[in-house]
Amino acid sequence: MTTAARRPTDIGTPIDRNLALELVRVTEGAAIAAARLMGRDRKEDADQAAVSSMRRSLGYVDMDGVVVIGEGEKDRAPMLYIGERVGNGSPPEVDVAVDPIDGTRLVARGIPGGITTVSLAERGSLYHTRVHYMEKLIVSQEARDVIDITAPVAANLRWVARALGRQVDDLTVVVLDRPRHQGLLEEIRAAGARVKLIMDGDVAAGLMAAMEHRTGIDVLMGIGGAPEAVLAACAVTCVGGGMQARLWLPDAESQEQAEREGKGGAAEVLTLQDLCSGANVFFAATGITDGELLEGVRFLEGNRCRTQSLVMRSYSGTIRYIDAEHSLDKLRLRQG
Repeated sequence: MTTAARRPTDIGTPIDRNLALELVRVTEGAAIAAARLMGRDRKEDADQAAVSSMRRSLGYVDMDGVVVIGEGEKDRAPMLYIGERVGNGSPPEVDVAVDPIDGTRLVARGIPGGITTVSLAERGSLYHTRVHYMEKLIVSQEARDVIDITAPVAANLRWVARALGRQVDDLTVVVLDRPRHQGLLEEIRAAGARVKLIMDGDVAAGLMAAMEHRTGIDVLMGIGGAPEAVLAACAVTCVGGGMQARLWLPDAESQEQAEREGKGGAAEVLTLQDLCSGANVFFAATGITDGELLEGVRFLEGNRCRTQSLVMRSYSGTIRYIDAEHSLDKLRLRQG
C-alpha cells in the first residue's frame, strides 16, 4: 500500500477505550514464559514459549485484530503469522504488531535488553511490508522536526545537537553492531558523537532514543529489521518522538519484493505518519532480561515472580511503568 493510501481518514473503526492494560497482560505472560529459558542457549524454544503465551492471551482481548507484523508467512510460522486473526472478534477492528521477543539472542545468552512487545492501532493504519530490512533514524520530540535521513550523518548530528541545546560530542548514538555499519560508525565518530553498540533489540533502542531525557540515548541510526521499525514507530508515536526510515534493498530479491508490493523503493523516505498513521496507538513492552529500559523477570520465593512493563497510548500521551507481582500457580491455572 502506498503512502497516499494510508491517510488517517482511511483507517477503520475508532478505538474508544483504553486497551493498554489488556495488552500488558499479554506481554507479561510472554515475558514470564520466555524468562524460564534465559541463558540456556535455546533461541527457538524461548521464542516458541513467548509466541504460545502471547497468542493464547491475545485471544481473550476484546478486539477484532489482524496481525500485520508477526512471525512471517503461515507456512513458516504456525503462530502469529502475518494475516492471522487475533482477539475475540468483538470491535474495534485493529492492526496488531507483535514481537514475542525483541532480542531472542539476548534472552538465549542471558544478556541484558531482551523484551517482549505488542502494539495495535486502527485497522489499516500500520505500514506493512515483507521486505526484511529498513534504514532508521529516531530521535526525541525536541529534535523530531530537524532530522533528514537523506542528509549526511554529520549534518543530522549537528541539527539534533542544536535542537537539544548541546554539542555534537555530548550526543550518544545507538547502533546495531553489524559489519554493514562500519562506514556509518566511522562517520558518527568523525563527527565527534559517542557510540553505543548493541547486539540486538532495536525496538527497545529506538524507544530509548525517542525518550532521551529518561535514557541518555539521543539518536538511533542504522539498518535493522523492517518489522521492528514498525513496532518502534508505534512506540515513537506514543511518546511524540521523531522517526524517518527507508527500505534497505541490497539485492535483487528484496528489490523484487518491494516492486511486487508497489513500494517506492530504497529512495523513498518513510515518515512516522507513513509507518504508523493511527490516531489511537497502543504499545506495551515487558522486560525479559534486565536492561536499561526495563527490568527483567525476577522469580521469587513462594512460587511468585515480578515483572516490569511499559505501557503507552498515543491519544492521551500517557506513559505508564507497571511493576507487577504474579502467582505462578494461579497463572498456570488460568492457562490450563
